[in-house]
Amino acid sequence: MKADIHPKYHQVTVKCSCGNTFETGSTLSGDQLMLDVCSSCHPFYTGQQKIVDTAGRVDKFRRKYGMN
Repeated sequence: MKADIHPKYHQVTVKCSCGNTFETGSTLSGDQLMLDVCSSCHPFYTGQQKIVDTAGRVDKFRRKYGMN
């Protein structure tokens, strides 16, 4: 195996937009990772539908195709 070719593996703090934080290991160069959706707020795990719309794409689609 070649020496010194692998990235450094260290602890990072993951912060979600819902407010959830946890620590995990990563090869990411920084010490923080920001997420939009995590397992605490993802619809698959919570059973509730949540539309993450940052640029108004859902409203634009509904206006274009007449869905209310």
